[in-house]
Amino acid sequence: MKLRVSLARQVLELRDDEGALLRTYPVSTAARGPGEVSGSFQTPRGRHYVRAKIGEDMPPRAVFRGRRFTGEICTPELQAAEPQRDWILSRILWLCGREPGVNRLGEVDTMARYIYIHGTADEAALGTPVSHGCIRMGNDDIVELFERVPAYTEVEIAED
Repeated sequence: MKLRVSLARQVLELRDDEGALLRTYPVSTAARGPGEVSGSFQTPRGRHYVRAKIGEDMPPRAVFRGRRFTGEICTPELQAAEPQRDWILSRILWLCGREPGVNRLGEVDTMARYIYIHGTADEAALGTPVSHGCIRMGNDDIVELFERVPAYTEVEIAED
């Protein structure tokens, strides 16, 4: 399996090992566009892989903070009570860069920036760049994707 994120089209493609397209998912990437520098709140480009999978067997819309389940399930009422919260829901695919000086090590280290593919409370915004750098997905979609891809799956994030 391979994943490819198009920043221009705001989609994530799931492909098999031969490159055949299996599924396309709408996503939201960074409101500030592409960029690799720590603290930029931008989505890093280039070749990555899924370094860790977090949230197996958690209920859909489970809330994570610091990669730990908080015990909360995101409901419309909870979301309304904390509208500015950066919701990380359902599952986390934690990304690690493969390209030293581009998205790995130093100021551009994707993993040290805590860049994930994760579920979101704002599913209506999918298809629009609104995140703080991560790749947001619908909750049913991230649960499905989590089950389909193993750790170390290749992920390419491209501008096209």
